[in-house]
Amino acid sequence: MLYFSRWKTILIWLSVFLGIVFAAPNLVSTSTLDALPDWLPKRQMTLGLDLQGGSHILLRIEREDIVKDRLETARDDIRRLLRDESIGYTGLSGTGRSVQVRIRDDKQVELAKETLSTLTEPLSSGLLGGGVISELELTEPEPGLLKYTLTESGLDYRVASALTQSIEVVSRRVNELGTTEPVIQRQGDDRILVQVPGLEDPQRLKDILGQTAKLTFRMVDQSMPAQEALDGRPPAGTRVLFSADDPPVPYIIEDRVIVSGENLVDAQATFDQRTSEPVVSFRFDTKGATRFGQATQQNVGRLFAIILDDKVISAPVIREPILGGSGQISGNFTVQSANDLAVLLRAGALPATLTIIEERTVGPGLGQDSIDAGKLAAMIGSVLVLIFMVAIYGFLGIIANIALVVNVAIIIALLSTLGATLTLPGIAGIVLTIGMAVDSNVLIYERIREERANGRSVIQAIDAGFTRALATIIDANVTTLIAAVILFYLGTGPVRGFAVTLALGIVTTVFTAFTFTRWMVAEWVRRRRPKELPRAPLTLVPPSTKIPFMWLRRMTFTASSLISLAALGLFMTVNMNYGIDFKGGTLIEVQAKSGPADVAGIRARLGGLNLGDIQVQQFGSDDEVLIRVEAQGSGDNAEQSVVAKVRGDLESDYEFRRVEVVGPTVSGELARAGTIGVVVSLLAILLYIWFRFEWQFALGAIMATLHDVIMTIGFFVITGIEFNLSSIAAILTIVGYSLNDTVVVYDRVRENLRRFRKMALPQLLDKSMNDTLSRTVMTSLTTLAALLALFFFGGEVIRSFTAAMIFGVVVGTYSSIFVAAPLLMLFNLRSGGKVAGQEEEEAGDSQSLAT
Repeated sequence: MLYFSRWKTILIWLSVFLGIVFAAPNLVSTSTLDALPDWLPKRQMTLGLDLQGGSHILLRIEREDIVKDRLETARDDIRRLLRDESIGYTGLSGTGRSVQVRIRDDKQVELAKETLSTLTEPLSSGLLGGGVISELELTEPEPGLLKYTLTESGLDYRVASALTQSIEVVSRRVNELGTTEPVIQRQGDDRILVQVPGLEDPQRLKDILGQTAKLTFRMVDQSMPAQEALDGRPPAGTRVLFSADDPPVPYIIEDRVIVSGENLVDAQATFDQRTSEPVVSFRFDTKGATRFGQATQQNVGRLFAIILDDKVISAPVIREPILGGSGQISGNFTVQSANDLAVLLRAGALPATLTIIEERTVGPGLGQDSIDAGKLAAMIGSVLVLIFMVAIYGFLGIIANIALVVNVAIIIALLSTLGATLTLPGIAGIVLTIGMAVDSNVLIYERIREERANGRSVIQAIDAGFTRALATIIDANVTTLIAAVILFYLGTGPVRGFAVTLALGIVTTVFTAFTFTRWMVAEWVRRRRPKELPRAPLTLVPPSTKIPFMWLRRMTFTASSLISLAALGLFMTVNMNYGIDFKGGTLIEVQAKSGPADVAGIRARLGGLNLGDIQVQQFGSDDEVLIRVEAQGSGDNAEQSVVAKVRGDLESDYEFRRVEVVGPTVSGELARAGTIGVVVSLLAILLYIWFRFEWQFALGAIMATLHDVIMTIGFFVITGIEFNLSSIAAILTIVGYSLNDTVVVYDRVRENLRRFRKMALPQLLDKSMNDTLSRTVMTSLTTLAALLALFFFGGEVIRSFTAAMIFGVVVGTYSSIFVAAPLLMLFNLRSGGKVAGQEEEEAGDSQSLAT
């Protein structure tokens, strides 16, 4: 175990060297990297939106818009085809997802069916994975009545097609804003995820994404006054639309489209030469120029309307034919609104409305504050862990610290190379990894000490320590890795970033412990040939403790049962302080532009906006305020109006540092995903432990873990800490940590069961927990040191997350000793080989639990 061939040594140091080289670019500025040779690694970690600022927006395409548009097209096609064949019809109308028409002459019904057969022709559904579908289905409820219904597969095809087109349009719009490295990607069957880092004006982005931008040029019907059409009925083939003025002006607009935005080849914001007002100049393609020229020739003296999303932008008089294929749109524009309209027109129209169902925006100022806080917390946590390891293990602690530094370097190198996004919870994941990474070294070193105490030589003790700790370390880390993987697949945004760093940290920890640390210890043994292990300046747990843990089990079982029942009772009666991730609503963090924030003043100003329940509280320093607005209950669009109202009222005095909006659609999905995540991770871990141990160990581990989850839920209820997506991440991490502790104890129990076949189970469990007590205490202390650094110096945003983690580490340590091990007695672990007195002990346990 301590022998390393030359090629293994080379591979180990090559891995260390590459880790340091690929992590190094994160320590220097971009300008310094530009000056370096091209063959050197230059890729830095990608910072998440919560660190560099920016907007995360989730858009959903409205299926009903697709239905409406498709039925209108089908109705127009039916009208055109029947007229071309001179087939008389009546009652052409659409309701729900159907269009129906009645053929007047029964003799023409078959001809009509044949004429309209193109509507039901099969389509190739390449967007849906291949195959052939029918978009419209023909039925004949009664003779002569033809009913065409949009099929579910046809609707899915149209939605998929519209989503693909929408992604292209959204990409063009976002790129027109001049942003750097935006992320625009499909999510699910009807959603688009847009992430734009470093955005200065998120409201402008939302305005541009929220507009369909369907531009049409149509004639104005002047046969009757618009007010008369409003009071009565507009002429056939027309409808009343309003201008964007204040107050809006009604116009009677013909349904017939002269030219649409599809015929535009260019649109630019410019200034009118006569009035110097901002306008948008446009240019048509050949087809559009011809049609526009013909229409203006035939309608000199009439009004024609320029319409954007069913609003009349302007309705000028045609003074003379416009034959050049170009023109300009005027309409009380500002410079920015003219620019935005030009962007929309150049990017093209969306095929359907996109609704914002989730928004998370972080200002660049808050992002930099988070980076600074994360760096400070990481440095303090690292220093505490490094000092602790040297104090406990002396020279071996120095070796562990070198391995820890290399471990962090490899994590950063992997994050940089893989292009993974580092989020604020991701920094928390690295800090937590620092605390947990020493666990592998603690397990190895404690095993070495134990083997030495049992009479082995130093070399034999070191070799046996590494050999026997291997299985324990792998089992303990795999359970946490399972939780991290499930968290990655079910989490979103920053939570997923936490899962990535935690998973990478687990992998690199196992690698450094069993290659780099082992190589350094082997090299020390080869060069120094020590006769004794290095002395430690500090001893936390005396060697060979004999604490009667099983004697205490009745008290701990009773206390745990009562507290767990109380926590469940509180959860069902008081309930938790759910965040907007799970109940929907709006969260806004603002900072006063000068002086301390006026919490009472903000509450009074927002109270008059008729937004329902509003919570305003100080957040961090005295110039920062957190505003929570309850879900509006009127759909996803209503939540966006909250941000607009609050921004309009407070923007003059406060800087908006963070905005999070979660609509009812997403909040329900997040709650469901969070619950599934916890349940699935517990089941996956149960199966793994069952596979690696026996069924009693698996059930004991899961029950102990459920105890920790219930206790943590009670902690959230009692403290009133907001329960959000980060809280799910905290619970899953607690699950992994608690199981890590439990598996270490269980692994020693399994080993002792083989060694001491006739020892009574209570004594054997006592011995196993005393054997691992030193490791349990030291791992808990190093993890708590890192978490306390996060809690006090990591910033307000992740303080609640860290508080839950600290509580979970304490409870997880307690349960691995006082819950997990005694459960093995309840489950009759060694039923085939009981010794005298064991039956009595187990009977006593059963009675204790029954009470």
